Formats: sequence, C-alpha cells, structure tokens
Amino acid sequence: MQYFEWYLPNDGLWWRRCAAKAENLQDLGITQVWLPPAYKAICQADVGYAVYDMYDLGEFDQKGTVRTKYGTKQEYLDAISAFHKAGIRVFADIVLNHRMGGDETEDVVAVSDNPENRNEQIEDERVIRVWSKFNFTGRNGKYSTFKWNHTHFTGTDWDEKTHAPGHVYRFLGKHWDRDVDPEWGNFDYLMGMDVDMDNPAVVRETRKWLEWYIREAHIDGLRLDAVKHISFSFYRKLLGTIRKATGMAIPAVGEYWSGELERLTHYLDKVDSRMALFDAALHYNFFNASQGRCALKHIFDNSLVQARPYSAVTFVDNHDTQQGQALQSFVEDWFKPLAYALILLRKEGVPCVFYSDYYGNPPQGRPMVPNLGKLIKARRWYAYGEQTDYFDDEHVVGWSRRGDIEHEYSGMAVVMSDNEGGSIEMDMGAACAGELFYDVLGKCTEPVTVDENGKGKFFTDGRSVSVWVHRRAFEDLIINE
Repeated sequence: MQYFEWYLPNDGLWWRRCAAKAENLQDLGITQVWLPPAYKAICQADVGYAVYDMYDLGEFDQKGTVRTKYGTKQEYLDAISAFHKAGIRVFADIVLNHRMGGDETEDVVAVSDNPENRNEQIEDERVIRVWSKFNFTGRNGKYSTFKWNHTHFTGTDWDEKTHAPGHVYRFLGKHWDRDVDPEWGNFDYLMGMDVDMDNPAVVRETRKWLEWYIREAHIDGLRLDAVKHISFSFYRKLLGTIRKATGMAIPAVGEYWSGELERLTHYLDKVDSRMALFDAALHYNFFNASQGRCALKHIFDNSLVQARPYSAVTFVDNHDTQQGQALQSFVEDWFKPLAYALILLRKEGVPCVFYSDYYGNPPQGRPMVPNLGKLIKARRWYAYGEQTDYFDDEHVVGWSRRGDIEHEYSGMAVVMSDNEGGSIEMDMGAACAGELFYDVLGKCTEPVTVDENGKGKFFTDGRSVSVWVHRRAFEDLIINE
C-alpha cells in the first residue's frame, strides 16, 4: 500500500497514525508499505519532494521547523518498528534528482536552453544568481560534513536577479545527461537545483547517504523517484554498490512516468532489471477505460505487466494522479473496483493499493473504493492456482483461478463489464464439480453451481465486477469483513 496521499494535514501526526494502523494493515493482508519522503523539505507543509536536507529526518531546527509534515525522526523510526512487528516491510521514498531551499545564493555563468528542446541553446552565457549553497547549519555537520554548492549541480530554472519565469539554465561547462528520457529533447532537468550525477563528489556523498539511511532507519526497500530524469547508468551502478555494501538484496521500484511501454522496457534493459517499475502504461489504460476510450478486451495491451510481469508494480492511482497534480489522471470512481480486481486477483505483477482509495479522501470529496478490503482479502486467501483468461468479448471479460492444495477453498472466477451486464462460461476444473460459488462482492445474489464437467456460467452486472468464490470461502470473507 502507498500509505500517504498529497493532501494529508500538516499536523505532524502522520508517523503516529502509521504506527497505530500497522496491525490493521497486517490483518487486511498488506505485506509492504511505501511511506512518503521522510527528510526535511523546503518548508514544513511540503509533501517531501522539494528536498532540502536528506540527513534531517525531523531531528534538527531547519527551514523553520524541527518536525517534517509527518512528525519527528523518533516517531518515524517508531512507525517503521511498528510495521516490522506486524510483519510488514517498509519502502522509503528516495528523491535524488534535485534540491530546493538553498541557504545562500551564488553568481554562476550559465546559458539558457529551450524549455521545449533542451538540446537547443537559445541564449548566450551570462551571469545568473542561484540558490545553490546548502550549508545545513542547523545540523552542524552531524552525520555528514558535506555542503552543496553550484559545482554539484547542472542547472536550474530560476535567476534571483531577474525573477523571469520559463527558463531552463545550464551552468557553463556542464551538460545534461544524455541517457535520460527523450521528452523535451532531453528530460534531465525537472525542477529546482538539478543534481549533477557526473560529479564524483556527488556520487560518493549519495552512496554514503543511502547506506546511512538504510541502516539508520532499518528500511526494507526503495521507491526511487523520477528515475527517467537521472542518468540511466546511475541507478544500475548505485544499486549494485549499495547492495554489496549493506549485504542486503534490498528491493527497489522506480517511478519512470511514461505511458509508452517501449520506454519502460528500454529503461529496465539499461539498468539490467535491477529494479522493478511502476506500470504507468497500465494506469493510463485504466484511466482511458474509465473515460470510455479503452475496451476491457484491450486493458492489458502495451502494459508493462503484460510484457515484463516480474518487473511490474501495478497500481490504479497515486499521489501524482490526484486532482490538481501535474499528472492528474484520476481513474473514475465507477471503474476503480474493476481496476483493483485486475491488479489484485491475477498472478502477474505486484499490486500497490493507494491510501485514498482504501480510506477515502473527504477533503477532496473522494469516496473509498467499494469492497476494496474484500478484494485485498480475496487475494490474500483465495487468488491462487492456474489462471485461465477469457478476454474474447470487447466489454465482458474475466478469468479463473483454480486454487491449490496449500490454500483451503482457494480459487475463484472473476467477471467484469464496462458496458451492459453479461456472463462467461468458465472451466473451474473437475475438482469443483458440484460446488456452489457465490459473488463475494454481493452484486449477483444467486449462487452458481459448477456442473459435472467442472464448468460454470458466471455473471456480472453492467459496469461492475463480480468475484465468485467457493461457498466456504464466501462465508469466511463475510465473517472476517
């Protein structure tokens, strides 16, 4: 579960709330949580992506606050400990691309590149004033004495002399990394002070920090932010080095935000598949389907989970796709139960549940996704065994799982429609002959009897999903709801 969203209150209580919910999440069937950036940002209210000091986990008086938006360092460590006691692994959000909130300015010679084609220089060199000195006086050298200056960055978008918007400045003698996403000609620059990953001092300090962070916070995995803006070779080398230094095969999942499958697979090849990627291509299929622009028959077309299932972390929405955010593409409410069934109840990919979908988001008027808890529990207990797909119809599709001997009453039939209701005859196997199956989501109230050949005709309502399970599994899920 992505255990945060963009619009959490700035009350400093989030780490405490995480600790309080750890056992509930374990009971639900969550095995891993992705927590928000825990280090000091440009201001207390920041979500954490406007990074200031990565060694400050809510410990020092910097940027007008000791705590972060989420709480203090000790509360963060306590939350991680609570998750571990509940048997849940913790993934930390790693933001290495940029820094913001510099303590002092420096005058730097720079050129201006075309924001829409960063390979094209549009202004000659001149002196600009940039917020490039990071002194971290509040921390006073604890954990690291490294201080940042303009030599550690490639460029920025702000000249303190002119305050003129719409520029991308590249410091003289620097160049954008060439092995990055090709959008805008070269998508090395994203925001703030762009960290120069070609600088050996920066690479050494980054490795030192990440090794410190893993050991200091006892985190179990890495969620890597904005990987398409950083040299593709950087993470391939960094992950290998960190895993060797820590003696841990620490897992990582990268955010390469692109709906184009070829870019995702190209990146995986470049990093030797040392990380998984969030399946942004599948997210856009969900978004388009909820808008009536993608039929269910084609829902997995050109998705990472179809092409590289062992490298795909599937999701429906996240903090960046919420209303008002730069990547706004929130999946419509009616389609979300279908989307979650598609990521939770199939064998391919590692599904990630979004906090706001499970709990709802009242400030934004977003409801919780109906029956999401049941879908998670159905995955935990019954989504096992051989999978057979029935994706022949444009608008009524489904699949069956035959179960296995290790999980009692496992197996299921899933049917969904993005138009009118319908049914699919599925082969559940001879072992299910004579068995009664019930729709655990309650959309269809009459049971289905599997015939002597192991086949049953399973139904769904229009623009809906039904999850059919063994009678005893149905009773267990209702009891444990």
